[in-house]
Amino acid sequence: MGIFDYEVIQIDGDYAHLRNLDRPEDELKLVARALLPQEIQEGSRLHYECFEYTLVC
Repeated sequence: MGIFDYEVIQIDGDYAHLRNLDRPEDELKLVARALLPQEIQEGSRLHYECFEYTLVC
């Protein structure tokens, strides 16, 4: 478990590809859209903590 910040790189149907902003060289993380805030779009930034993604304004 940890605290991470991500950028939504691509939305692909029911999944989103996220880039870890602290480690951009890592592979993209594939996450089900059901686990993410509904209002995300490509380019959105997310904060992950305690198994929850929140949209960063």
